[in-house]
Amino acid sequence: MGLIGALPARFRRERVLIVGCGDVGQRVVRELGHGRRLQLLALTSTPERRPGLRQRGVRPLLGNLDDPKSLARLAGVATRVLHLAPPPSQDLADWRRDLRTRALLRALALRTHPATLVYGSTSGVYGDRQGQWVGEHAIVTPQTPRAWRRVDAEQQVHWFGRRHGVRTTVLRIPGIYAPDREGGTPRDRLLRGTPVLRPEDDVYTNHIHADDLARACARALWMARPQRNLHVSDDSDLRMGDYFDLAADLYGLPRPPRIARDAASAELPLMLLSFMSESRRLRNDRIKHELRLRLRYPTVSDGLRGLGHPPAEKP
Repeated sequence: MGLIGALPARFRRERVLIVGCGDVGQRVVRELGHGRRLQLLALTSTPERRPGLRQRGVRPLLGNLDDPKSLARLAGVATRVLHLAPPPSQDLADWRRDLRTRALLRALALRTHPATLVYGSTSGVYGDRQGQWVGEHAIVTPQTPRAWRRVDAEQQVHWFGRRHGVRTTVLRIPGIYAPDREGGTPRDRLLRGTPVLRPEDDVYTNHIHADDLARACARALWMARPQRNLHVSDDSDLRMGDYFDLAADLYGLPRPPRIARDAASAELPLMLLSFMSESRRLRNDRIKHELRLRLRYPTVSDGLRGLGHPPAEKP
């Protein structure tokens, strides 16, 4: 115990910093707020968000990842960090680098380092695998500027962990959906009648319900192995067109029209076309075995219907 006796309880609490406290981050707040003795903090660049964060039991820290000088207050502030902020998308001197993640890591390195750092990346780092199953050991082959920036962030996070003895985890995340998430279902796209690819041209897609993603984030902060990559994906095995057909049937809407790939370039926006150019299926064994995560929504059919399985016990 030492001459000064035991430290006060407020100094023994875990302090979890969430960087990028949007929809998923707020779900993580709800998940962590049940049964754990800890202090929750969130970085925000918007002063108007501070009252709302405080109402959720979160201490807001004002700072901007695009302004490295504003991040000095993050040094030594947290024992565990969840980084969910996306890379910048414009005004880039080098489109392959994620300057936001680099700025965050420099700030975290200034004082006592966190015990764990979890980064939310994307399954887009694999590029097109022509529908093959992909495990976390696969070599990344990014094919878009945003995927290259994610690869840079992943590398910087793991380098930070090796250099400073921090247990780092990269969560590779596919399409996030949830009926209570803004734009979190295909309904609007179905109402617009946006076409999908015909079966012979279609691509495999991967999905995760926002609540299951939040649970995986929370568990990774305590349970993930050092310098580990994990796929946070459900058990669905669907092509994109089949996913939209499923949603249309559930909502009682017309199924989307099917078009050939060569016709899609004339009818669809570039962002949507980029998703239609990559096909892969993610293995999710690690989140089940290493995080002991039982998916509440194992398939998109469960999630869109709201048929969640009872959650597993807390670790």
